[in-house]
Amino acid sequence: MAETMQFDLVSPERSLMSAQVKSVQIPGADGDMTAMPNHAPLITTLRPGVLKVETDKGIEEFVVTGGFAELGESLSVLAERAVPKADVDQAAYEAMVDEAHAAYKQTKETFKNEPGPVDDAAKLLADMVAVGTHIGLSPKQPSL
Repeated sequence: MAETMQFDLVSPERSLMSAQVKSVQIPGADGDMTAMPNHAPLITTLRPGVLKVETDKGIEEFVVTGGFAELGESLSVLAERAVPKADVDQAAYEAMVDEAHAAYKQTKETFKNEPGPVDDAAKLLADMVAVGTHIGLSPKQPSL
């Protein structure tokens, strides 16, 4: 058997996966990365994207909207929201984009003279829009 590590994926609603895995592709805020056994310890934030988990049985994919990943002897992903990719249809995807768009609009109103937070919210919205293309759905283009 190939070398594996313990992986746990949880969201506020539930635990989505707990298994021995070969690797996990993480949509990190500072860039995508692949975590494997014996990886250097780190903590990173997640951006909206697709988290790909390789097990002995194949690859499982989850759509995440943000959160944190902590890598040490094991890998724990604490997602703001995580949904199995197979469960994300066009309506669910559009609801996620609408939520990100509402957060962008609120940030824009709250931080009128501070471009940093507004730019960050716009980037998160753009990442959420891009998820549609990555999972084979029609991307929704909200107006900024």
